[in-house]
Amino acid sequence: MTGVYHSGGLASAGGAAAGPACADRNDPRRRVAWPVVNPDVAAKIAELSATMSSIEAVTDVAGLQKQIATLSEQASAPDLWNDQEQAQRVTSALSHAQAELKRVQDLRQRIDDLEVLFELATEDGGDAALAAEAEAELSSVETAVESMEVRTLLSGEYDPREALVTIRSEAGGVDAADFAEMLQRMYLRWAERHSYATEVYETSYAEEAGIKSTTFQVKAPYAYGTLSVEQGTHRLVRISPFDNQGRRQTSFAGVEVAPVVETSDHVDIEDKDLRVDVYRSSGPGGQGVNTTDSAVRITHLPTGIVVSCQNERSQIQNKASAMTVLQAKLLERRRQEEQAAMDALKDAGNSWGNQMRSYVLHPYQMVKDLRTNFEVSNPTQVFDGDIDGFIEAGIRWRRSADGAESSSTTA
Repeated sequence: MTGVYHSGGLASAGGAAAGPACADRNDPRRRVAWPVVNPDVAAKIAELSATMSSIEAVTDVAGLQKQIATLSEQASAPDLWNDQEQAQRVTSALSHAQAELKRVQDLRQRIDDLEVLFELATEDGGDAALAAEAEAELSSVETAVESMEVRTLLSGEYDPREALVTIRSEAGGVDAADFAEMLQRMYLRWAERHSYATEVYETSYAEEAGIKSTTFQVKAPYAYGTLSVEQGTHRLVRISPFDNQGRRQTSFAGVEVAPVVETSDHVDIEDKDLRVDVYRSSGPGGQGVNTTDSAVRITHLPTGIVVSCQNERSQIQNKASAMTVLQAKLLERRRQEEQAAMDALKDAGNSWGNQMRSYVLHPYQMVKDLRTNFEVSNPTQVFDGDIDGFIEAGIRWRRSADGAESSSTTA
């Protein structure tokens, strides 16, 4: 072997390091002698590398590095924390940009290291354990590249924003309330799996079990673009645990996703258009949470939109949080109205708000997206937050549907 790429402690045949992956991955000296390796693997790695190059181009790595440099300079300013809100925006943007760059660079490194793994697995007659490790890593990298490639499909105006998710129980009584709580846990577990911060603004508990509604924020870049495909009516079919006759029950819950409002957004709300009510917080809470009228409910009279917040002990803080939610809902309403106008011009519309996913627990077990036909047979895993497959299929479906509409408009 003429030379082996050095990464994470791997050295060349002569013992010298070959240098960073991103600097020399096209160096002919790094090319592995593939006659001793499965050519299908070589082709797959080449395909992954090409896809990753496209992802790097769309992500604009150089631009991301410049953004990090600018934000780092702002974050190091001695007067940064004189304006706490601006300081939080700067530090949050810096953290997100650094995380995004690291994701791209780490995945490129893993692709580059695949060649080394397969080369080592075939040396000296082959190493079965190392070969199995290489195959597992190849499969893992494929999944990671597919997931990152989906991110490049998010090009909407508000797609890069954080998300506000509202879940409401619909038809189905206590089963619907229980289903709404199951969906809340599913999305919070999904965020936890991805290490995304969340904040629950309000939860209205049902009398017997479950919740009437809940609103929470997912604090991550592209959370809105990612979760917006979850918007619509979800349907659950199961043997009701609340029916003493053990009958099968169908229940429904609605999911609404809105982009978090930024300072550059113009959402005018006049005081005369608001009705503000205060009440005592309900449900589980810490010491003092439920003993004062600190919860706030705001009704936007022109649209009938109602938002509430009860997670803070201060009425002022709850009102500020509720106004943030109201602004986001009004912004999403404006976006939907603009989209509806465009759809009317195209004489075609999408089916947001219609039934979009079924969770069947009886007489068989299956979760199926009714738009993409993506399905799995393990509802337990889905309710534990494993919904990336559904989200990615939904994003690809939406991109395909938008492309088809654009083609029909220009035809």
